[in-house]
Amino acid sequence: MPTTVRDRVRAELTAEITAAARRQLAEVGAAGLSLRAVAREVGLASSAVYRYFASRDELLTRLIIDGYDAVGAAAEDADDPAAPPRERWVAVCRAVRAWALAHPHEYALLYGSPVPGYAAPRDTVPAAARVGVVLGRILGDAARSGVLPAAAGGRRDPELVSDATAEVLGGEHPALDDAVRVRALLAWSSVFGAVSFELFGQFVGSVQATDRWFDRAMGELATLVGL
Repeated sequence: MPTTVRDRVRAELTAEITAAARRQLAEVGAAGLSLRAVAREVGLASSAVYRYFASRDELLTRLIIDGYDAVGAAAEDADDPAAPPRERWVAVCRAVRAWALAHPHEYALLYGSPVPGYAAPRDTVPAAARVGVVLGRILGDAARSGVLPAAAGGRRDPELVSDATAEVLGGEHPALDDAVRVRALLAWSSVFGAVSFELFGQFVGSVQATDRWFDRAMGELATLVGL
């Protein structure tokens, strides 16, 4: 937490700038985000905004990390370790969907079309993995409690699923082999695929009872990974 008056003022202005930038996302999209427009909205000179964010890309990175942290926190808050693994999985997926529906423009920044000319730096990765960490913890807990069926085993192939991703998706356990990890990675990505299809209108004419469809689909993904 900021400890000096100067630090508190800087934190408050940084928060105002990022809030204005989120409103810009809703109005012009990520590609149209402008530091000058953000500066006008918060009542600062353009040169003053550059003291907080050196470039548009730096501001975009901040918005992306904040967005990943927000949806990650929603997933973490929804997870009840005392509940059965399948219920935990569906609850976390519901929380991701609820966050996306409540913050469509921020979700689009994270999972929509790439912003022309922008490449996300590596420091966005830990925040981006937070939902996967929650789903992986559910899978790992299920393995350790004997819920998952026995895996076929076989030689580990780190080119198929990286060691870092394998650690996120439950870690090492006899019930977790590369086949399970591939299905887990498919399920993780499918959560966001389902949310994106709904949010971007791809289900129009295909699904009417979206709440029930989503719960059913997330249950099918839970079955896919052995829950």
